[in-house]
Amino acid sequence: MAGNYIELSRVRKCFGGEEVLKPLDFCVEQGKVYGIVGNNGSGKTVLMKCICGFLPVTGGTVKVGGRMIGKEADFPASLGVIIETPGFLPNLSGRKNLEILADLRGKLKRQDITAVLLRVGLDPALKKPVSKYSLGMRQRLGIAQAVMENPELLVLDEPFNGLDKHGVAEIRELLLKEKEKGKTILLASHNSEDIRILCDRVFEMDAGVMREVRV
Repeated sequence: MAGNYIELSRVRKCFGGEEVLKPLDFCVEQGKVYGIVGNNGSGKTVLMKCICGFLPVTGGTVKVGGRMIGKEADFPASLGVIIETPGFLPNLSGRKNLEILADLRGKLKRQDITAVLLRVGLDPALKKPVSKYSLGMRQRLGIAQAVMENPELLVLDEPFNGLDKHGVAEIRELLLKEKEKGKTILLASHNSEDIRILCDRVFEMDAGVMREVRV
């Protein structure tokens, strides 16, 4: 049986005197898709940033893939992430942006980048700079960046933003295939249909408190 890939124990996060995450315990089983729902300001994005190592916790511990984030590792070792608006070099094409990122890690070949762009519905030969992309195209490129190195963990905050109905269906299918490959996925979405189709378990955030809900 698969164990837990993410383990949070008594995690708190404060900004000044405001406690944005109240002490919470939360585990995500390896190879499953967990959904996080809640209103804006409920703590979803802060929780995801703490899991990814982008924000230090005020109290408690975050363990991902068996390693303590902020102590044994700065970031999860095998992570693909979309949190807020994906950042790219605006004067370069989407392909060139991915090539630069790939060259930093040395894990991908040029044909791999072609394949991932096709998977997310973007033309690998498109020369248009990212500054001219629509919101939906930027989102597709962000998803390509998140999945291109075949990470064990995907942390996706509103990955369907800016996508039309056809795009949403394509990216849902992509994520279901990632799930079939045994990936662990943490997903936040305002769309109940996304949550229903994709998630094994669903948790609601409300004023920094988390509880499991039925889909």
